[in-house]
Amino acid sequence: MDPFSSDLWDPFSSDLWDPFGASWPLDAGRRGGEGGSRDDATAMARTNIDWHENDKEHIFSAEIPGVRKEHVKVEVEDGNVLKISGEKTREEEHKGDAWNRVERSFGSFMRRFRLPENAKADGIRCTMQDGVLRVVVPKDEQAQKQRNVRSIDIA
Repeated sequence: MDPFSSDLWDPFSSDLWDPFGASWPLDAGRRGGEGGSRDDATAMARTNIDWHENDKEHIFSAEIPGVRKEHVKVEVEDGNVLKISGEKTREEEHKGDAWNRVERSFGSFMRRFRLPENAKADGIRCTMQDGVLRVVVPKDEQAQKQRNVRSIDIA
């Protein structure tokens, strides 16, 4: 299994650093290189999602323009995996029209994130406005207090 193609983002996995990134010429098709319908599918499949946190919550923001909120699902799997998925459907065809170029992407996407121990999955809230999905996961204050961190001196 390719460690760089996993759909579950784990902050402790090896997918944080990909030495062959987009500059690897033999892999351009898989990573969204130039041309073709595969790029359209890749654009939706690899929807970019930002994850940041503050003292009280984890916040996920996904830009998914053109996707209606009725076509987006936010789920929690196994109590600690946040799954964000959805689908952008192709507009109905206009009979008799000749298409010169189609650049808008369509298809489905799915991203999964392993939530940290201090995430309170039962309190998740979601909003969607102007093509941006915002998922707020509150932190469990008890779990944060129970964390015991001890500094180790370096000799």
